[in-house]
Amino acid sequence: MSKQQTYWEDIEIGTSLPDLVKKPTTRQLVQWAGSSGDLYEIHYDKDQAIANKLPGVIVHGALKGAWIGQMLTDLAGDHGWVKKYTTSYRGMDVPGDTISCKGKITKKYITGEEHLVETEMWLENGKGEKTTLGTGVVRLPSKPK
Repeated sequence: MSKQQTYWEDIEIGTSLPDLVKKPTTRQLVQWAGSSGDLYEIHYDKDQAIANKLPGVIVHGALKGAWIGQMLTDLAGDHGWVKKYTTSYRGMDVPGDTISCKGKITKKYITGEEHLVETEMWLENGKGEKTTLGTGVVRLPSKPK
């Protein structure tokens, strides 16, 4: 069952997106590795990660990008559309930590018949450090007149 649809008219610049909290596990990283084809051992083998001078197993960058995408699809709802998004990895995240996905609306406009919003998003680790940055453009439905 989907959440209530967000309409373009309901959004204001500066509006915060609902936080999305993730608590990745090594099991989830193994599953992601298998399904994505990214089998680099640093994502599920502690000894291999440490041999590569990492603090331990680290979360896949693409999985963190998928969480940014999830925030956008949650905003778009059933009748909106994610037009574009980008991510930039600035730090490592580890399984067992609480990762908070946050964001806000930075721009709102109409182009042709499309009602668009732009977003700024980021992931914060348990220390409050921003480890992944992102931007997005979402087309939202307009309220029926």
